Amino acid sequence: MKIVDLKTYVVDPHGFGGRNWVFVALTTNDGIRGIGEAFEIPFNPNAAVKLIESVGQRFVMGSDPFNIESMWRRIYASGYDQHPDLTKVAIISAFEIACWDIIGKATGQPIYNLLGGRYHERIRTYTYIYPDPSQPRRGYMRGEPDAFAERAAYYLKEGFTALKFDPVGLATVHAPFQLAPATLARAEAITQAVREAVGDKCDIIIGTHGQMTTSSAIRLARRLEKYDPLWLEEPTPPENKVEMARVAQFTSIPVASGERLSTKYEFRELLETRAASIVQPAVARVGGILEAKKIASMAETHYAQLAPHVYSGPVEAMASIHVAACCPNFLITEGIERWAGFYDEILVKPFRWENGYIIPPDGPGLDIELREDVLRAHAYRGTDPAIDVSYKSLAEDYPGG
Repeated sequence: MKIVDLKTYVVDPHGFGGRNWVFVALTTNDGIRGIGEAFEIPFNPNAAVKLIESVGQRFVMGSDPFNIESMWRRIYASGYDQHPDLTKVAIISAFEIACWDIIGKATGQPIYNLLGGRYHERIRTYTYIYPDPSQPRRGYMRGEPDAFAERAAYYLKEGFTALKFDPVGLATVHAPFQLAPATLARAEAITQAVREAVGDKCDIIIGTHGQMTTSSAIRLARRLEKYDPLWLEEPTPPENKVEMARVAQFTSIPVASGERLSTKYEFRELLETRAASIVQPAVARVGGILEAKKIASMAETHYAQLAPHVYSGPVEAMASIHVAACCPNFLITEGIERWAGFYDEILVKPFRWENGYIIPPDGPGLDIELREDVLRAHAYRGTDPAIDVSYKSLAEDYPGG
């Protein structure tokens, strides 16, 4: 079996899940098609497509999709760097996920069955607290404590057993900051309001984004400990694991991190420095399904738990579900509300979400199929004047689009 065709799709989700969804479809000489996704390549999507096509032509076309370790290593070591570059590893992830989809279809098995079997019958999910649908909904929840409490109560009635929110709410471009006393007080007030709204029926998760200095994060954590959060996420920027470990040392709240890391090598450092006891790999950025499974196994030896990061398209989301289903130390996975809306629109078969849990599919491969008409209708058509890139990949699939 050999890979003989490569297609790329860039979709504007017009809502939550990131700026764009970048999908890769691989087809074998047997006619088996697998789909993958690259998460948040930090360039214009047209440039991302060119990078994917270049890597695919050099290292993927003509290869056997079963030889995932070999393909992974060829791409990772190309350019004589062997470094966990986020762009390169996101591209690896897209190809790797697509190969697993092919393998599952070729063997007639869901991917989790090929990675140790199904350990969890259902996958617990959480969502960020988002504004009311009548309000602008591209960003996370902002506002006063009572507004957070009202939305938290709504999600509790929907069936969620865990909710995440960022009570700090500062831009991260110039982080880390020393938080002002008023900001600390407001963050505590929001957290208190959410806890009182959901009681002990729902976990609360502090989803900060690396905004704080080490000392400021420790001060915030001490204020929030009494509300018993499930975790404190990325209290400091992820580039310095030693400083994040200092935060973990001075609080009883578990620290979680990993969405901005790639490969087992960066997670090794995260675990060995004791910077986090909950790891959050983004499967479409970290190196793919097998790499995420390896990271989960490394975490298991440290008694750390797995909580995949998912703020992306449905392909990465489903890949995360397959990883979660076969990992004994899985805790909970991120979701975007009930994975409805545009997720339902773009999928032939919607996700099965029931009372705060996703039921893993039992079909072969990822068991996910994207609707071609929706891909065409929502194809990214933006331009970057600094980048001269054609729409060759899109035009091949969307004639006249």
